[in-house]
Amino acid sequence: MTDHPILISGGGIGGLAAALGLANKGCAVTVLEQAASLGEIGAGIQIGPNAFHAFDRLGVGPAARAKAVYVDALVLMDALSDEQVCAIPLDEPFRRRFGNPYAVVHRADLHGVLVDACRAHARVSLRTGARVSGYAQDGSTVTATLADGDAVKGMALIGADGLHSAIRAQLVGDGAPVVSGHTTFRSVIATGRMPEALRWNGATLWAGPKCHIVHYPLQGWKVFNLVATVQNNATEAVAGEPVPTALVHQSFAHLAPRAQSIIHAAESWKRWVLCDREPQETWVDGRVTLLGDAAHPMLQYMAQGACMALEDAVCLAETVAASTGDIAAGLEAYRQERLPRTTRLQLSSRAIGEYVYHPDGARRLARNAWLKAKSPTDFYDSLQWLYGAH
Repeated sequence: MTDHPILISGGGIGGLAAALGLANKGCAVTVLEQAASLGEIGAGIQIGPNAFHAFDRLGVGPAARAKAVYVDALVLMDALSDEQVCAIPLDEPFRRRFGNPYAVVHRADLHGVLVDACRAHARVSLRTGARVSGYAQDGSTVTATLADGDAVKGMALIGADGLHSAIRAQLVGDGAPVVSGHTTFRSVIATGRMPEALRWNGATLWAGPKCHIVHYPLQGWKVFNLVATVQNNATEAVAGEPVPTALVHQSFAHLAPRAQSIIHAAESWKRWVLCDREPQETWVDGRVTLLGDAAHPMLQYMAQGACMALEDAVCLAETVAASTGDIAAGLEAYRQERLPRTTRLQLSSRAIGEYVYHPDGARRLARNAWLKAKSPTDFYDSLQWLYGAH
């Protein structure tokens, strides 16, 4: 290996996890983050047992657990009939089966755990105001070109720069992301504003025709995270745009009153138009690879975007460490291990959105009958591939 560090483009959850994992294996790492400061936008995310497996292997398990809220169940409500379809218990049998809990956490809190761990690690250098626009290789090193004209040399470059990755644009060249036509409205409300009868300690999904609502408590029950999504055939990608509350109310006016009451509890909303990409086999170009949303962006319906980035980070650190100096071979081993699993998640996320979150008419009735017939063990069996040790 050269004396140059491994470069990581992007200081989000995936990029910082990769930095920590590689540093723990003895690699010097430089994170190049385009923002002026390290931070994370957004609100709540769901963290499955597989993510906790990754936290433990990165050495931040206790810190991550301290920030989480441990929900009792994954609850599916029919948003038209106001009936509970099913509830997957997340109690001791679930934890025993999968070796770790299921939890929800504020994205910024989780990001902060990784920032603190990276700042405390002697082998990690964090550089802000550094947007990577492209790269060049000479066979023994890779040079990241920054938007301001500066250049940074490393032994490898990891593109953890998200859905609109500049590294992917050069490496894969597959154009703009696929716009799903699904618009997500997000809000966070104080727990006191949440309808008292709906202050459930669960990650709750209200599934309606071509729409759904998700809510769960965050930050020690100080607030509730609200996510409301509608298939409205949106054609342009939008991220974090404020919208009038009346627009949100109108989009869910056909649902049962209790489901609508959740929407009406929020005072402000922002919207995102959901995007993903077609799965690609090409993740590696010599000493350059992709990670997280840059490699395999997925719709939100399996709640696995951040979890897959964390798994990527663990796998990458292990294959690079095992490569005995052949960095390109280490990156290729990472690609081969991760590609089938992440592709399955990309495709599963699309399918579950259509067949579980948003069906109407006869499909809705079939979904309800199918899920009502399942026992907790049935659900656990079907989740083994996802949440089991990997």
